Amino acid sequence: MRYKKTITLSIICAVVVTLSAFMPQQQEKKATNLKVLPKNTSKEELDKVMDGFKVALGVRCNYCHASAKDNPRKMDFASDENPKKEVARDMMRMTNKINKKYFHEKDKEGMLVNISCVSCHNGKAEPQTVKIK
Repeated sequence: MRYKKTITLSIICAVVVTLSAFMPQQQEKKATNLKVLPKNTSKEELDKVMDGFKVALGVRCNYCHASAKDNPRKMDFASDENPKKEVARDMMRMTNKINKKYFHEKDKEGMLVNISCVSCHNGKAEPQTVKIK
């Protein structure tokens, strides 16, 4: 009796292992069409950057990203169809250059001081200019 249980359990384990070998493996989707951010940026890192843009500019994803052609309710994040996406890339290049040239020292607390989108945008899609009389 015990022998039958061992054989049955072994067969079940073998079937489970065999079936799991044929199951599709979930791989992390890699971002495509990254031109300023590093190509190896993880989805988690990319989401943090994009969330930062949304807060800094007070906008949603569709401000810079185009809708998918097959389903307008979904975003085609890789598409360059929305011209604001290239503006965002230009702004990233600009802030990177400014930070590299001028803001590479640490403050009293040891934090690296630099500028970012929110430095000028302050939660608005278009930065507000101050008129000096």
